[in-house]
Amino acid sequence: METQTPKRDDRVPTRALLVFGVLTFSITWSVIGMYVIFPDWATAEFGPISGGHPFFFLATWAPAIAAISLVLYFAGPSGLGLFVSRLVLWRCPHGWVGFILVVIPIVFVIGSLLKSGPLLAPLPPEGIVGPITVLFLMLFLGPVEEFGWRGFAQPILQRHVAPIWAGTIIGLVWGIWHLPAFSLSTTVFAGWDFFPFLVGNVTLAILVTPIFNSSRGSLLWPMLFHWQLINPFWPDAQPYDTWILVGVTILVVWWNRDTMFTRRKAVTRVIPHHSTSVVTQGRSAL
Repeated sequence: METQTPKRDDRVPTRALLVFGVLTFSITWSVIGMYVIFPDWATAEFGPISGGHPFFFLATWAPAIAAISLVLYFAGPSGLGLFVSRLVLWRCPHGWVGFILVVIPIVFVIGSLLKSGPLLAPLPPEGIVGPITVLFLMLFLGPVEEFGWRGFAQPILQRHVAPIWAGTIIGLVWGIWHLPAFSLSTTVFAGWDFFPFLVGNVTLAILVTPIFNSSRGSLLWPMLFHWQLINPFWPDAQPYDTWILVGVTILVVWWNRDTMFTRRKAVTRVIPHHSTSVVTQGRSAL
């Protein structure tokens, strides 16, 4: 039984979540939809869309663009500064750090071995420079989404529902948001089945939830988590990686059942108090 209701953020209201969703889908679906509905015209005018195309960045950054715009609207530049300061909330239980840095790669390795694949993704003929470049590029793609999903949507949802349900909702929305990309032959999504992908998104959104709450709303660790998922050095492990992660997530939820099914320790502020800033974290670590 809950004995305490989390303190609400008094600057970004719950109603902003609906606007966030509308903005996020409008930006991404209009950009990708242009290539799906008018492929010849869009390609002739703007070039074929791929992972390095500016429009691909725009579509990927839509959750962050929506979140930052709304924080500016409701809280101004000072509020945006506090929001962005969540990037440097570095304190996190060591177990979760190890999970991100070690367990996630092991999942990909095991999944690859189950399909008789390699331990690591094969290097291209030109050597290691290419994958390192892609790894750096990936840092500015998927992880940037976390400004929106974990930075904005997760705290607002956790004002009203337990973390496991907040993660589930975000995972469903996150998966559906990707749907137009499955119609683009120039992206990796074209070769994937949507349903396993959706299951994977829900699984990952639930899995990152205790990491997010344990780090007091840090954006750093969810971003690193996201980065590990798209690390080009990890081998292709589909579909086994998804099902392994489902099993891992079930274990994680059970192990953290005291906090996953209650809002008592859930992060509910989009804009943190000054007391949760990196300055305070640094002082408390001395």
